[in-house]
Amino acid sequence: MRQTVIVSDRGQLTLPANMRKRFGLSHGGAVILEERDNEMVIKPAAVLEIEMYSDAQIAAWDESDRLSADDRAAVLTRLSAQP
Repeated sequence: MRQTVIVSDRGQLTLPANMRKRFGLSHGGAVILEERDNEMVIKPAAVLEIEMYSDAQIAAWDESDRLSADDRAAVLTRLSAQP
């Protein structure tokens, strides 16, 4: 489907309602604008929330995951026994 849209003086485009509905885009939805072979391609984008962790949190997780000396020796023994 091909439709013509007008670029506003602020550089904005209004996507036609039927295309927004077809691609599941709503107010505040994100899209990816990509240049491909002298064309602009607009694709729906998925936005994933990320969580930032402090160095202290990461250090605490590392400490809680650390193997005891006995567990480490057992793992190394099993690994060295494999062909």
